[in-house]
Formats: sequence, structure tokens, C-alpha cells
Amino acid sequence: MKQFYTSERNVQILISLLKQYGIKKVVASPGSTNVTFVGSIQQDPYFEIYSSVDERSAAYIACGMAAETKEPVVLSCTGATASRNYFPGLTEAYYRKLPVLAVTSTQEESKIGHLIPQVIDRRQQPLDTIKCSEHLQTIKDDDDEWNVILKANHALLELNHHGMGPVHINLTTRYSRDFTTTTLPQVRKICRYVTGDKLPSFPKVKTAIYIGSHLRWNDKEIKALESFCKKYNAVAFCDTTANYMGKYRVNYNLASCQQIKHTNNNPDLLIHIGDMSDQTNMVGNPREVWRISPDGALSDRFKTLKNVFEMSEYDFFTYYVNIPDEVEGDDSYIKSCQIVTERLQSKIPDLPWSHLYVASQLHNQIPANSTIHLGILSPLRSWSYFDFHPTIEVYCNQGGFGIDGNMSSLLGASLIHPNRIYYAVVGDLSFFYDMNLIGNRHVGNNIRILLVNNSLGAEFLLFKQTNTITCINDIESYISAKDHFGHQSSKLVRHYAEDLGFKYLSASNKEEFTQIYPQFTTPEVTEKPIIFEVFTDVENENEALKRMWNIEKGKSNIVKNVIKQTFGESNIRTIKNLLNK
Repeated sequence: MKQFYTSERNVQILISLLKQYGIKKVVASPGSTNVTFVGSIQQDPYFEIYSSVDERSAAYIACGMAAETKEPVVLSCTGATASRNYFPGLTEAYYRKLPVLAVTSTQEESKIGHLIPQVIDRRQQPLDTIKCSEHLQTIKDDDDEWNVILKANHALLELNHHGMGPVHINLTTRYSRDFTTTTLPQVRKICRYVTGDKLPSFPKVKTAIYIGSHLRWNDKEIKALESFCKKYNAVAFCDTTANYMGKYRVNYNLASCQQIKHTNNNPDLLIHIGDMSDQTNMVGNPREVWRISPDGALSDRFKTLKNVFEMSEYDFFTYYVNIPDEVEGDDSYIKSCQIVTERLQSKIPDLPWSHLYVASQLHNQIPANSTIHLGILSPLRSWSYFDFHPTIEVYCNQGGFGIDGNMSSLLGASLIHPNRIYYAVVGDLSFFYDMNLIGNRHVGNNIRILLVNNSLGAEFLLFKQTNTITCINDIESYISAKDHFGHQSSKLVRHYAEDLGFKYLSASNKEEFTQIYPQFTTPEVTEKPIIFEVFTDVENENEALKRMWNIEKGKSNIVKNVIKQTFGESNIRTIKNLLNK
């Protein structure tokens, strides 16, 4: 008998994953909204389907089957009040820890609240009925498909995560009656492993580790990571805040932003550790990702997540290091990356007076054993192209990725080690957003703040922005918030800082900066905390970034630049418009 499935992609994905997870028992209740799901699985001999008109009874039937088999059982019902009748049985499943999957079919969420028949709000469930709830929306593009695949995997994994229990999937349908699809899609199944499991065999492919924001490493963790890298010829691509400074560290930020893409160093398998990061472009598009995280969350930053390891990084690396095999470690991968990075570092151009220039001069002047807190966007990016002394720790409020609170976090950290020097690097908007910190009575003499003041959010005016921003005529007034806080006043911050007990320094050009910065980077704790305000402008910031991103250019880009110089950008746009007509 031929198998025919609905044309609705989200339903196909769920069915495909049910089969991959080995879930076959289904208790179906009649209705119209769930026709796409039930009509598809009833034609697939893989599934064992049972019918129950009463949804309340169906849920209890599923409980009995799950208790007897210790296997997941699927419930399927239509919209309206049918799903409400699952609550008694799901409550039973919750307290007995039974793996029951309630698939409630629904119309589009946009129809909620508009007096449309059988459309009720199912977005929130009683706390003691399910472990989690996921909404699988109608798929309109690749991002929708990625989201549905991830959510469906998460729901199915939660059936047996930290003990068994019930899970809910809200499955959107458009009432399609097209059942002509004969083949289910090859859907990416995500596997989760915990400590004590037999872990998958390690593939013999080009392997890299990507380290996002990370707390302080201990010696044991460093040894485990480096033993792994040595055995499997792996490198550690590091976010600025990764805080791993060992021999397998690679800062590939400068290489990743060049016009010539160094794709030969992109990994096939990427092991992802650490937390939030804005610098993932350095690893390209890895074909497969393994994520290590004690929380076991399905964090799919690269959209190719295959395995999640719910364990410590130490346990993961130690496990694979101790596997006896024929792998012979070498250092060819890291040498290849180092050749590129060293070549680019040797070719860094003369930079105009800018934040990038300041970072290029200060990164190797910051005293050893210091801590730096970078603001997001411009500070994080500007300093990411340069390496610090190995004893320096770098942090950033990347978790929520907002401009607020950077200096306050710096203060909190500085209170723990009063003899360690703590630096903050912030833009003017971030500084004034968090300026109340300056007056806090707990501010110690070990605090130093670098304020880069260009009188606006320069990020929105840089050449790398998309046309959706640069096509707006007036960006400065509202989007980049120009001319607040004194319009680069030479007195405002000075008076504020000095009145509150700070030593104030400033520079408006390279010459002044060269004379002043040694006071800012002295390795001794000073008599007063320090604020060093440097005044720049967006034109120079933009030019500096262009030069950094164009250290190496491809032939096609050289040709493009020649054309621009010959015809001018306005004439090129005119020609493009004529060709598109």
C-alpha cells in the first residue's frame, strides 16, 4: 500500500521525527483540525493507532499504555474544547512521570481572540500537566523550518529528560486536504547524551572547538581541552571573552572579516562550548555541531546541531581523550590557522584616530593580571582583532546583549579583588546610560574606565550596515541618538568625574593619546579611580573599520573598486536600475 502524507510541511516534520525517535503508538480522537496529522499517519504502517471519541478517556488510555510499555504514547485531538479534556489524564501522567505526548491541532495563532469557531487560546498550560509546550507554526521559509525542527526535537527529547513525563505540542494546520506527498522529509534528529551514556564514535574529520563567553578556566579543564586538541588535531576558535589563552587558542576574527574568505580553515565538525557570542562568523558554516552544556539545552546557534552533551566540558573531553584508538595527533590545523592570523596581524594598516586605533595601541599595554569588561558592539568588535596578555581576563554583558549595566558589572567584580585592576571600555551612550555607577560609594581605586565618545551610536552609520538602515535619510537624530549628553563636551564628564573623586584624562588625537595613556595603563593601583575619555568621530571610525576589513581583497573586489572609481556609485546604481527593468 502506498503511503500518502499531507502537504503541510510542519506536520511532515513531526511525523518524520516521531519515526526517528521510535514513537509509534497513537490514540486519536475525531475532528477536522487534526485531519492532516491523523490522515497521514493512518496510511503509514509504522504507526499503531487507536481511536477514542472521548478525549478525557483517550488521555487515560495513553497513561495506561505508557505505564505498561514505558514508551511514549501520542495523543491527537482537534481544536476547541477537545484539548481541555486532556487535562485530567495529563495531570495523572505528570505526577506518575509517564511519557505522554499531547498533539493538539490548531489554527493560526493570529486567529485567537477574533470570535472564530474552535479557536481557543492554548498557549499556556497548567504547570502540573506537562513538562514543556512547543508550538509548531506553519512553514513559510527556511527560518520557519529550522524553528519547527528545533522545537519538535526539543519536545520529543523532553519526554525522557531528567525523568519521564508528559509534553505538549500545539500543531498548526491550514486544513489542507492535499495528501499527495509520498515521501517524508529527511529531518535532522538531535540526540542528547548525559554523563554515564555511551557517547557516539568520534568522526575522523576536521574538528574545531568554538568557545563563546566563558568564566575562568581551571588547570584541570585546560589540560583536558588541550589533550583533546592534541589527539584530534583540533583548534579552539575563541570569542574575545572566551578566557582561554592556551596554546590551541586561535583568534580568527580578523581573518573572518576579510574580503578573501579563508574557508580552507573552516571545520567539518564544530564542538560548541561557552555562552553568548557575537563572533561566530570565524568558523564559517560547519556541517555538524556538537554542543556541550550542563543544562542540556538545544542551543542551535549554527543551525546544524546534531548532538547535545549534558555534562561538563571536562567530562566530555576526558571521555574522548581516554578512548583507545589509532588517532595520531598533530598540529597541522592550528599551524594553518596561525599562518593566516600572523600574516594578517603583520599587515594591519595605519589606522586613523578612532576606537580601533586606541584598541590597537592599548591591547598590549594593559597590565598583566588585569580584568577588562567590554561594552557590546563597537568595544567588543574593536578589541576582538587583538590579543591580550595571557593573564588578562575579558568579560562582557553578552547574556542579554544590551548597552546598560557594563560599568556596574565592572564595579561588582572589582569588589571581590580590590588589588586587581579592573578596566571598562564603553561608548558614550553606554557610559551615560550607566553613569550613576560613578557616584557609588563602593567604587575603589582599582577601577579604570575608557570612554570612547563620538556623540552617537556610531554602529548604525558604519559601512557594514544593511541597506535597510543606510537607505534612511536621517539616521543620526533618532536611530543613532546624536547630540545627547553635551555633544562631546570637554567639561561634562570631567566635572562629573572629578567631583566624585575620579582622576580624569582625555585625548582628541593620536598625539595627545600617546602622551596620556601611560597614566591609564600603569600597573600599580593608583590613588584614585580613573576615567580616560577619548573623543572620536564617526567618519574616522568608519574608515578604520574599512581598512581592517580590507587587508586582503579578492580579485572580484578589486575590479568592483576600479568600477566604482571610474563611474561613481550614483552612476552604478542608475545602470543597475536600468538593467533590472
